[in-house]
Amino acid sequence: MMNNLLLHPGIILIIFGLFIPRIRNRKIISIIPILALISLLSFQDGMQIIVNYHSYELIFMNIDRLSRLFTLIFILILFAISIFSINQDNRKEISFAYIYVGASISVVLSGDLITLFIFWELMAIASTVIIWFGSPRSYGPGIRYLAVHLLGGTILLIGIIGYAHNTDSIYFSIISPDNIFAYFILVGFLINAGAPPFSSWIPDAYPSASWSGTVILSAFTTKTAVFVLIKGFAGYEVLLYIGTFMIFYGIIYAILENDMRRILSYSIVNQVGFMIVAIGVGTEIAINGASSHAFTHIIYKALLLMSAGSVFYITGKTKCTDLGGLYKTMPITMVCGIIGALSISAFPFTSGFISKSLTVQSTVYGDMKLLWFLLTMASAGVFLHAGIKFPWFVFFQKDAKLKAKDPPASMKIAMILLSFLCIFIGVFPGILYSILPYEVSYMPYTLDHISSQLQLLLFSGLAFFILLKYLKRTLTITLDFDWFWRKFGQLVVNEFNIHLINNAATSLQKFSNLINKTIDTLHKHNGPSGVLGRSWPTGNMALWTTIILGSFLLFYLFW
Repeated sequence: MMNNLLLHPGIILIIFGLFIPRIRNRKIISIIPILALISLLSFQDGMQIIVNYHSYELIFMNIDRLSRLFTLIFILILFAISIFSINQDNRKEISFAYIYVGASISVVLSGDLITLFIFWELMAIASTVIIWFGSPRSYGPGIRYLAVHLLGGTILLIGIIGYAHNTDSIYFSIISPDNIFAYFILVGFLINAGAPPFSSWIPDAYPSASWSGTVILSAFTTKTAVFVLIKGFAGYEVLLYIGTFMIFYGIIYAILENDMRRILSYSIVNQVGFMIVAIGVGTEIAINGASSHAFTHIIYKALLLMSAGSVFYITGKTKCTDLGGLYKTMPITMVCGIIGALSISAFPFTSGFISKSLTVQSTVYGDMKLLWFLLTMASAGVFLHAGIKFPWFVFFQKDAKLKAKDPPASMKIAMILLSFLCIFIGVFPGILYSILPYEVSYMPYTLDHISSQLQLLLFSGLAFFILLKYLKRTLTITLDFDWFWRKFGQLVVNEFNIHLINNAATSLQKFSNLINKTIDTLHKHNGPSGVLGRSWPTGNMALWTTIILGSFLLFYLFW
């Protein structure tokens, strides 16, 4: 059994991750995901790795079409990130990145709730460390990130214990809504997905990481949450409302934001919202939509953040107000960024077009007209903030006169690879459709669908340039629910500290006075002139001894 565990794709990445700081040749690191891919391909659907622990069967690997799809994209994007990060001098960041990805894959392949929880918490720890490697200013966001995920982990653990107690099973599959503890598990999963009211941990923490760390973080935590929601909660109606809120929340705050990496982080919330809506619909085409959207989103979001990370790596700037005119000096970065922007906007013949349309079409088949309208309207909003705003303010607005050039070759290769995948998957949708959980009979390239989508994007672009003067940002950070721990929480802590210091000083003074008073009393009675300090005559001592012995004798006789 131990030999089988060593062939587990996630375990392979975790083990190699521990030794990465000792690997001198950085290019060798990018080979490690290939070993994990070979391991994945060696297992057939239905195969399991089971470890018996007391009375429990811990299923470390349970391969099916859904888990294979997510594991495949996790390994693929890790390979691209490994190439992109060759110039990252901090080997410990890359080490924890591999541990983080290995834990994410292990969650996806877990067949029971205990194994899932163990790797779930390992993900939280490893990703927190990646954030802390960003800069000295990353400590605060990392602490807030860790606090949110520990809260989510605690709620998840309560749910797992209660659910296992009530059902006498730890097997992970569709969870019955009749069990109250199912909703504890659901909340634990949703916190990692960036659902309200904790959505702000994504734009708070991810942009605080390094130029490579943000790319690493973007792909795994929220998509792992999408996977477990598909597997355990498909068809839960409450997810329709949560997902819709996330879609418009992400759009509004991304439009208001100034920092390019925070714009793209809010966009993660928005895109995950689409996936959660599809999970709430729960039909086969909707599950295919959520799965394919997660697959393509990982690629084009990593591409967008690689483009932003390259700008940050070269210029040291992340705010839109400090950037502009980089199309002249960073043409390859600009082209790759535009391809990612078109993909996230579901432009025809890009990967986003053939995946998002499955989700929207599922609402048509389900006769959910209002939901279809909201998703269509949201698609226009996505083009506004990610499809146009990001490339316009970074590459095309008034030249900021920054000295810049395209990044090193390894970073360009990674971006070109993901750009190719965005277009290749969009042009040949059957390749992705063939590996989805259910058979796909949907045809994305119809004249009606292409023309309606182009019209939607055209009018969204027109609206952007008409409202351009209102979209220019200032040097501010937009706060939402994180106001409670950034401002209100800090106020409470400061007030607590002030009162604590005052009370501590008062208590110390009282304690000091008590000690001094005790010493004075003891000195009064035991000092040279005290009653107990003076020499007593022998007769008096004999008298008192007799009285004490007599008292003890009477006590024992009559008690």
